[in-house]
Amino acid sequence: MSVKINVDNTLSMVLIDYHHTETLYQLVKLNRLHLRVWLPWVDQMRSVDDFRKYINSSKQRYANHTEMGYVIMQNDVMIGRLGLYNIDLINKSASIGYWLDKEWMGKGIITRCCKAVIDEGFSHLQLNRIEIRAATANVKSQAIPERLGFKKEGIIRQGEFVNNEFVDLYVYSVLKEEWKKPV
Repeated sequence: MSVKINVDNTLSMVLIDYHHTETLYQLVKLNRLHLRVWLPWVDQMRSVDDFRKYINSSKQRYANHTEMGYVIMQNDVMIGRLGLYNIDLINKSASIGYWLDKEWMGKGIITRCCKAVIDEGFSHLQLNRIEIRAATANVKSQAIPERLGFKKEGIIRQGEFVNNEFVDLYVYSVLKEEWKKPV
């Protein structure tokens, strides 16, 4: 599993580590209102210590081969997170999750990072299936798997509890045999 994935000349993903704690906290603090609309964990992340604990658990999941959590770097600036989560090496499957600083949205960054992590999952981890879940009302997040050629499989009814209400999630997937890098 790669510690760093170079996406292009200026964009990379670096495995999350303790030295990212303060910057990650500041990035979420700056984007709190934007992120909390769709992400259930945002309101629980209120201090640097919360992020330190999260990074510790992320590193444990990495050691157990169940997660590859990255920070997204534009040159030397952290602009978001993306990872392979719920990695199941027996069933050869995983899920992708992501978020981005509001200022960097609309530039194709998440799509490019997803391509790179999908390649990593299919080639290095020998996965067969990768999925992305997006709230049925989150059109911007749905555009990512659709742009990447994922198949929409269905809806998980009330699949996530966000802002004191349950939201339905679309499930998208791509199989290794279907994966061809979209342009």
